[in-house]
Amino acid sequence: MNLVTGATGLLGSHIVEQLRKRQMPVRVLVRPGSNRSWLQTQDVEFVEGDVTEPASLEHACRGVEVVYHSAAKVGDWGPWAQFQRITIDGTRNVVEAAIAAGVRRFLHISSISAYGYHTKDGTIDETVPLGYKLYRWAYYSRSKVAAEQIVWDAHNSGRIEVTVIRPAWIYGPRDRTTVARLVAMIQRGQAKILGRGDNRLNVVYAGNIAEAAITAAGTPEAAGEAFSCSNDGEITQQAYFDLWAKACNAPPVKRHVPYRLAYFAGFVLECVGHLFRWQKPPFVTRYAVWLMGRRSYFSADKARKLLNWQPTVTYEVGVPMTVKWYLEQAGAGASVPSPTTAGAAS
Repeated sequence: MNLVTGATGLLGSHIVEQLRKRQMPVRVLVRPGSNRSWLQTQDVEFVEGDVTEPASLEHACRGVEVVYHSAAKVGDWGPWAQFQRITIDGTRNVVEAAIAAGVRRFLHISSISAYGYHTKDGTIDETVPLGYKLYRWAYYSRSKVAAEQIVWDAHNSGRIEVTVIRPAWIYGPRDRTTVARLVAMIQRGQAKILGRGDNRLNVVYAGNIAEAAITAAGTPEAAGEAFSCSNDGEITQQAYFDLWAKACNAPPVKRHVPYRLAYFAGFVLECVGHLFRWQKPPFVTRYAVWLMGRRSYFSADKARKLLNWQPTVTYEVGVPMTVKWYLEQAGAGASVPSPTTAGAAS
């Protein structure tokens, strides 16, 4: 049995999908009232519960061999208390429940942003320490670092085998955080390239990360290892946006804005947003600017070598497929995120 937390989210749903394609049994932890419509097509076992409620996790972990823990507070905006309660305390709760149930492997989903906000030319790999230059309001990344420390402590004390997957900026069907905003901006001609646009982006299709996670969970040598599943091959920011524009049947994105100017604008808007306690994220945040415009590049070579991970969905396939899914959902009147409230997280 494989337990997936965060199964109603983007990456969690793709982990479910890939497990079921392999005819592997899946149990999903779902909150009461959550949208289960897609999961109900996957022949999975449902357990109601919440990572913030330890008592609900005992049954969820019973008889489980691998826990895929992808539940977290997603997005780069919101009060710290939410990140603490969901990402940090929630991870601790799931780890403890998994240990008590005798789970073999805990597959933890982290983020390349846990390394910190490297910006200069250069390649970052798994040997680099976590937490570089995390500013005060970097709540998402700070919480990911803290959650990782919890699972590593459990592994290093010999209580459970742990493998950590650190994805980059994730996209794909069932994306509820970035696709709505990105499509809307491109269709309206509002999208801009940060800097020259020749920087290599770290962006990855959700199904490819799911394949890496499942492979890692079944690989004995992957116990105690972290893998930056950070790209599906090299692509520049300009080339990536060209794919989105083509898929949206829109003109190419040609407007540019200096990286430093966008970063400063994000800082100012964050200051105003925190001062006035905005519930919705600012139009621009420093984290979103960093995701798209930085010069540093995160390597996926370790996953390629140790896991033989070769992404099966290319950018040329994944981007049009994602846009098609979104437009079909929007056209059918399905519940899709508002472009004004969507955030970004990886």
